[in-house]
Amino acid sequence: MSIKDDMIVQFNYTLRDEKGEVIESNEGRDPIAYLHGHDNMMPGIEDAITGKEVGDKFSVTPPAADTYGERQEGAEQRVSVKHLVGAKVWKPGMAAMVQTEQGQRQVTVVKVGKFMATVDVNHPLAGRELTFDIEVVGTRDASDEEIAHGHAHGAGGHHH
Repeated sequence: MSIKDDMIVQFNYTLRDEKGEVIESNEGRDPIAYLHGHDNMMPGIEDAITGKEVGDKFSVTPPAADTYGERQEGAEQRVSVKHLVGAKVWKPGMAAMVQTEQGQRQVTVVKVGKFMATVDVNHPLAGRELTFDIEVVGTRDASDEEIAHGHAHGAGGHHH
């Protein structure tokens, strides 16, 4: 069954950088599950998965705009050090999580003082040419409840 909108898709992936080095992978863990066609997946990945079937293995290198976004120069903000989550002592180059109005966001520490830090709000992988090795391991029609909620339920998906 070819993948189309309103299907739950399960896949495994390995993410590689420009040199072919592995950045991350879900190898040996549960597959990623998402509701296809509902903006739950990076556009570059969802477009590549459309029309594929269970068992398909492929690699795709989407443009940065369709994965983690283009790098925005000057995207720095000053935040209170107490709002940085992930370490007790901060140094430039470290990744931190901060709570925003849109939820948690990963940032990179640029400069740190006693009370305030300057952080780069670009995603650490923004602007990079990344390759995703993907294996489709499962598909099924989404339930009416999943479509109404806008996401996959169960293993690899959302749990209420």
